[in-house]
Amino acid sequence: MKKIISLTFICWLALFVSCSKQAYFNIPLDSTGHVVITGIPVATTSGVSVLDDAFTVNITFATAKAGDIMTVDCLQNQIPTAAQGGGTTLQLLPIVGASKTVTVGADLKASVTYTRAEAHLVNVNDFVTITFSGKTDSGIQTVTLVSAASAGSPKFGGKDVTIIRNNDVANIPVTVAVKTGSYAGSVVAKRKNGVNGDWVSIGSLSSPFAVPISGSDFAPGKDTCYYSMIASAGSYSQEVVSKIVVQKPFFFLKKTATLTASGSSQGQDLLINASVAENAATADLALVGSALKSGSVWATGGKMIEFVATDSGMYDGNLSDNAKTAFANGTPSSTADLNNAYYIFKITNGVNATDVYYGLLKITGTVPGTSASIEYKIGDVYAHMTVVK
Repeated sequence: MKKIISLTFICWLALFVSCSKQAYFNIPLDSTGHVVITGIPVATTSGVSVLDDAFTVNITFATAKAGDIMTVDCLQNQIPTAAQGGGTTLQLLPIVGASKTVTVGADLKASVTYTRAEAHLVNVNDFVTITFSGKTDSGIQTVTLVSAASAGSPKFGGKDVTIIRNNDVANIPVTVAVKTGSYAGSVVAKRKNGVNGDWVSIGSLSSPFAVPISGSDFAPGKDTCYYSMIASAGSYSQEVVSKIVVQKPFFFLKKTATLTASGSSQGQDLLINASVAENAATADLALVGSALKSGSVWATGGKMIEFVATDSGMYDGNLSDNAKTAFANGTPSSTADLNNAYYIFKITNGVNATDVYYGLLKITGTVPGTSASIEYKIGDVYAHMTVVK
C-alpha cells in the first residue's frame, strides 16, 4: 500500500512541475519583481468626407520604443488576385502600393496620411482599415468615407413649414461639413418641376446656405419640385437633392379654448391662445351673453373680428383659400351666435395688410350662461408662424 501511495505522489509531483513550465505563468516582471501592466495602443483619425482629399490616422503605442519602425498597411474589401490565392469572395486585403512606414516618436506617437486616391475611397460608406505593425507593438483603425453635405426641411424664421401654393418664400437650409478645417466654398442650387422638367438655375449661394423655395416655383398642374444643391472642393463635389410636394393653402395651427361668462377667462387672445378678461387690450374674442364677439377695449382704432356662418365640410376641409372666398361672398357679422357650430372669422388687428388674420371656428360645447368651448384653426401664411402661438 505504501508503495502505491508513494508512486501516486511522485506522479502528481511530476505533473505539477511539468505544468509549472507552461507559458501562461511567465508574466513580465520589472526589476523589483512586480508585474508589469501595459496599456493598449490607441488610434484615432481625422476622418474623411467626400469633399476631403486626404485623411490622417494618429496612434499612441503602449509597448513600442522611440525610433521603432512600424509598417502601415491600408486594407480594403477586395476579390483576391491569383497571387493572393484567388477566389470570388470579398476579403479585407492590403491595397497594392499603399504600404508605408512610420517611425515612433519619443512620445510613442506616430501618424500616417493617405490620400483618397491611395485608399481607393470613392463613394459614401466606402471604408479602409489602417494597420500598424512592428516588432514591439501594433494598432488598427477603420476610416469610412462620409457625406459632407445635407439638406434640411423647408423653414421660415427657423420653424419648419409645409410648402403651400402661394407667393410666400421659405428656404431649404444646407449644411456642408468637411473633416479638414471648414468649408469655404459656395453651394450651387437649381430646381425643376417634375422628374422630366428642365433644370432652372437658382444661383450660387454663400454661407449660411439657404435655398429659397416658394409655392410659386411650382408650375400649374405640377405638385412636385426637385431642388439640387451642389457643394465643391477642388476636384471633388457632392450633390444633394430635395423632393418637395406643394400643398393647397391651409390653416397651419389648431387651438382649443374655453371662455366663461365673466372673470379673467371671459375673453381670449386668439393670436397667442391665451385667456384674458373681456376688457383686456388683447381680447379679440369674448363671450357676451349667448354670442361671441370682440372684447370691448380691444375693438378700437379699426380693430374688429367678423364672422360668417359655415358648415363642417368647410371646417374639416381646412382650405384657407376656400374659406376666404366664402367669407368674401358671405355677409359678415360682428357676433357669432352660439346656436351655430361653425364660422369663418376675420381678425383685423391693425391698419396693415399683414395685420389681417383669417381662420375657422368650431363651437364644441356650451353651458348656457356659464361658458363656451371652442376649437379654431388659424395661420395660413408663413409670417403668421412668428406671431401666432
